[in-house]
Amino acid sequence: MLLFYTTAINLNTITLDENDSKHAVKVLRLQSGNQVHAVDGKGNLFECEIKDAHPKKCTLNVLQTNFQENPYAQISIAVAPTKNNNRYEWFLEKATEIGIGSIFPIITKNSERKVINGDRMKKVIIAAMKQSLKSYLPVLNAASTLKELIISIKDKEINLLIAHCYSDISKADLTKVVDKKKSTLLLIGPEGDFSQNEVQYALDNGFQSVTLGNTRLRTETAAIVACTKLNMLYE
Repeated sequence: MLLFYTTAINLNTITLDENDSKHAVKVLRLQSGNQVHAVDGKGNLFECEIKDAHPKKCTLNVLQTNFQENPYAQISIAVAPTKNNNRYEWFLEKATEIGIGSIFPIITKNSERKVINGDRMKKVIIAAMKQSLKSYLPVLNAASTLKELIISIKDKEINLLIAHCYSDISKADLTKVVDKKKSTLLLIGPEGDFSQNEVQYALDNGFQSVTLGNTRLRTETAAIVACTKLNMLYE
């Protein structure tokens, strides 16, 4: 399936951006009349026919639209950016392939990377969405501090969870505390973990400590393990 992503939809006409137009016409050698698919990242899958194979502004006629409810909407993970940016991009790519509703980059006391390239991250997510043939684009939120994120949570009727490595704080098994009738927000810290004060702040604001298993995991690995476990719970 040839799949493109676009937000430029006008009635039954879709216009691809310059990069996708060039890829479709110059690389894939597609011509007017060829059939392709497009998604808007909001659950709509469009069956299309190329109307004008222009290398800078390729337009498509929509033949049929299929909509799917978002099966990942209830899963949100807040993850501190890793020192090695490639590792964080790996997490973004794999979480998108597995299925996730929202991603919150969080800056913590022990974060070694405090500045992120949101545009670059979104491109990674879009590419992973297309590669995995998904019709939903995960919501990539602006980076914030842990405290800012916790303060911003208005709906307390969700599963609020934090994963950390402190052995003197009791932790429950992630798979046994999630109420599947509610959405879930899980916090995962940076290399070096959350500070004890950060963990306590989360606990004081309604979060519950959870464990992802007996193995000590890298930040990005922990996030992928959590994403996989949550997907299995919400299936």
